[in-house]
Amino acid sequence: MLELSVNLGERSYPIYIAQNNLTDSPNLSNILAGRKVVIVSNETIAPIYLDKFTSQLPSHDFLACIIPDGEQFKSLEYFEFINRFLLEHNCGRDTCLIALGGGVIGDLTGFVAACYQRGIDFIQVPTTLLSQVDSSVGGKTAVNHPLGKNMIGAFYQPKAVYIDNNTLNTLPSREFAAGIAEVIKYGLIYDVDFFKYIEDNVAEIKAHNSEQLSQIIYRCCEIKAEIVAQDEKEAGLRALLNLGHTFGHAIEAEMGYGNWLHGEAVATGMVLASQLAYLRGKLSEVELKRIVNLITEFELPVSAPSSMSCTDFVKHMVKDKKNKQGVIRFIIPSKFGGCELVDDVTQQELEELFKLHAN
Repeated sequence: MLELSVNLGERSYPIYIAQNNLTDSPNLSNILAGRKVVIVSNETIAPIYLDKFTSQLPSHDFLACIIPDGEQFKSLEYFEFINRFLLEHNCGRDTCLIALGGGVIGDLTGFVAACYQRGIDFIQVPTTLLSQVDSSVGGKTAVNHPLGKNMIGAFYQPKAVYIDNNTLNTLPSREFAAGIAEVIKYGLIYDVDFFKYIEDNVAEIKAHNSEQLSQIIYRCCEIKAEIVAQDEKEAGLRALLNLGHTFGHAIEAEMGYGNWLHGEAVATGMVLASQLAYLRGKLSEVELKRIVNLITEFELPVSAPSSMSCTDFVKHMVKDKKNKQGVIRFIIPSKFGGCELVDDVTQQELEELFKLHAN
């Protein structure tokens, strides 16, 4: 069992990482004591893991709210669907929601928890690599809108995060690779030694070595917890966690949510951000190649959709949540293993970037 904490004063919470967390979740019975429990999951995850998770709740009644599987369902429609479910079952403020699934389920459930009766407790039980290393930690909750990804949401922290990396054994290879994109991101923004560790262990990671995955998940959560503890609501430092996301969210919105997985879009976004850093003299050609090569090793895309022009990217990026006073702000590597937020990227630089990227 690996354990760490997100330190936010009275809103601090633990993250537990173990291979049996689905059936033996530490302190869960104490958190749920005297509460109504509603588990939110999807049509793919529930048949595999719902019974396993609830087997540790023999004396506790629970309700299961099941939605379709896919990024397109992280929407206001399904936000309303879950709220209606809670109302129909007379759920009060003593209700605790449990998000059993990937990032879509976690983000959607957390946003419902933030809003229902002005806030109820929720727990994250992430079942994908991407949600385990990133989206389940830090309290970002949201739904997508046709005009922008994660544009409607709230900062709202869970009571606990239970990570069982055995769930990765049933994860499709494409979904696993999408999670690795976020793992690589942590190396680029914060820890060059961690980046090298991933480079040196590609085969073992792709083989789902359980001990290595536990350590990788722990390190990603540790980095995110450190950053969130310093900047919970993304006033500055936390924005660095968005490396690749400015470009990536534009790809997702333009191509239709779910057609590109979030991690796939972030992978290409990291390449674009790194190429912009290269054009600005922040990265050497050798460093840029290392980044592209590692992303490629995990069969992740490194090229933007051929149908997307610079104009297509900009029309989405002007809506990015990091922007101030209408100025697009980008996260780019300031060095290998460190990033910075810049707000002086010109249209000419962007056009030069997309010419480089196309070649």
